[in-house]
Amino acid sequence: MRNIVLFGPPGAGKGTQSEKLIKKYGLTHLSTGDLFRKHLGEGTELGKLAQKYMDEGRLVPDEVVIGMVEDKIAATENSHGFIFDGFPRTTAQAEALDKMLDSHQMEIAGMIALDVPEDILKERIKLRGKTSGRADDQDDQKIQTRIKVYLDETLPVATYYEKQGKFTKINGVGEIDEIFDAISEVVDSY
Repeated sequence: MRNIVLFGPPGAGKGTQSEKLIKKYGLTHLSTGDLFRKHLGEGTELGKLAQKYMDEGRLVPDEVVIGMVEDKIAATENSHGFIFDGFPRTTAQAEALDKMLDSHQMEIAGMIALDVPEDILKERIKLRGKTSGRADDQDDQKIQTRIKVYLDETLPVATYYEKQGKFTKINGVGEIDEIFDAISEVVDSY
């Protein structure tokens, strides 16, 4: 079973490459954004707990997020592995994820980080904003803030996996299929 963290800043191409990885390797997409929407929409206990924190303007604690991830893993049958998208966002979440996976006799095979210069990220996000209609993809200040949050808060997760020998950086600039081929080489090595 291949469990992969696809990593990179906003606009790096994670969504595009995730779709291709899911199709080629039969992986199950695990997006915390999707999990939040599911649990909130279904009114599950985890969803109610998350909603309580959000209503108070607070971040949803890692243990609630991990609970949602564990629920998804337990409910998924016949998967060849998971591709984690947008998670973990902090070292504490990575540690909690490892602990939870270990309890299921699973582990992260590796983190694949898409490396893209900041100026190209900004161009891609603005272009995506034109086609997606997402207001946050069209506002320069919001784009800059999202990139800064990634650099300040999320980037340290790469160091966590690097210390485990599970980190690979891929050039995220070029043709989509060329980038995918480079990612596939790494996945094939797991």
